[in-house]
Amino acid sequence: MDENLLNDVVAAALKAGADAAEAVGAERRSLSISVRMGELEEVEREESRDLGLRVFVGQRQATVSGSDISPEARAKLVERAVAMARLAPEDPYAGLADPEHLARGPLPELDLYDPTEPSAEALEDRARAAEAAARAVPRVTNSDGGSSSWSSSAWTFVTSGGFRGVHRASGFSIGASAIAGDGETMETGYDGRSARWQSDLPSPESLGTEAGRRAAQRLGARKIASTTAPVIFENRLAGSLMSPLIGAISGPSIARGTSFLKDKLGEQIFAKGIFVTDDPHRVRGLGSSPFDDEGVANQRRNLIDDGVLTTWLLNSSSARQLGLSTTGHASRGLAGPPGVSVSNLTLQPGEKDQAGLMKDAGSGLLVTSMFGPSLNGNTGDWSVGCSGFWFEDGEIAYPVNEITVAGNLLDIFGRLVPGSDLEIRGASNAPSLLVDALAIAGR
Repeated sequence: MDENLLNDVVAAALKAGADAAEAVGAERRSLSISVRMGELEEVEREESRDLGLRVFVGQRQATVSGSDISPEARAKLVERAVAMARLAPEDPYAGLADPEHLARGPLPELDLYDPTEPSAEALEDRARAAEAAARAVPRVTNSDGGSSSWSSSAWTFVTSGGFRGVHRASGFSIGASAIAGDGETMETGYDGRSARWQSDLPSPESLGTEAGRRAAQRLGARKIASTTAPVIFENRLAGSLMSPLIGAISGPSIARGTSFLKDKLGEQIFAKGIFVTDDPHRVRGLGSSPFDDEGVANQRRNLIDDGVLTTWLLNSSSARQLGLSTTGHASRGLAGPPGVSVSNLTLQPGEKDQAGLMKDAGSGLLVTSMFGPSLNGNTGDWSVGCSGFWFEDGEIAYPVNEITVAGNLLDIFGRLVPGSDLEIRGASNAPSLLVDALAIAGR
């Protein structure tokens, strides 16, 4: 979106009585294709231009957004935002980011934009190839389809405090979902990948074959009795174990006192040798950005450094509330004030691959699917539905399902052993993770 248009919106807000203002312009184009059983099923195309405005009147703030960017609509947007702010309750921590924290000078070159724009026919060919490869796997009897998509987006941010920034990115994805059957039961398997650059995607055939393999290997799943045993979380889903950590160290949670980690800053919560990094400047990273959503300079950080919790995740508001400085983790959409989030989160790998972890554990559960997590944010008590494989003597024995794994996250974090099989698949990544003993609820 034209930066001059956003400058005009901010200037109009100040003229209408706002003490400070920020405007965001978001543009997006996308095309996605899905097929099922070799036939075209759905085509979705999107083209959008949206405008968001946040204004401050003293310590009161309001945020409005709209997709009509005509001069008349912009004037009404400004008028409505200032009127809403005057009626809003006072927030002593509201305000633009402090100028000394803003990103200045040349922004890092993150290589997030691939100008390639594939045709609908090319996307359909990829989706068909992925699904066909999945259906060709032995014991695959049906399909939930194949898909392929492309998108291009631009985020332009302007504030009355003098910040100007543009963040442009592209996205490409391929996926397939297979259904395997043995005459009595059916199991599903999925594989997919997203990337900033088209050339970084695996082949559709490899993704489809893996989706089919994952479905077929689940056939014959058993229920197991409740027990306590070692649990290994497969690398493709192990990153989700970090989600409760991120929620627990977010500034708003700490400020509210609703985090099980609220008293743990600077303390050892993981074993020595464990590092969890957040890197907004990863080249071609799916979570990368040259500045945060308040225009603050961001940087790579070890959130967990040799097992020690080093920082809270702070935007300007939560930083002021805690008497600290923003860490560049502000995250916002077009509507509402900023929250906090991470960018490219990675639990760094250890020394042994998944097979090595299984050998060390002897017998236990390999989790390959998780659903329905439950967390008590105050205590860290956590449980999640699972399916996967039981292993014995370090070798896969048989698939299992209808299991719940539970424990306290402080205890789990303290005993995590990372494997060496880290794959960068998305914005949150981890190698396979072993916990030496967890409660497993079965039949």
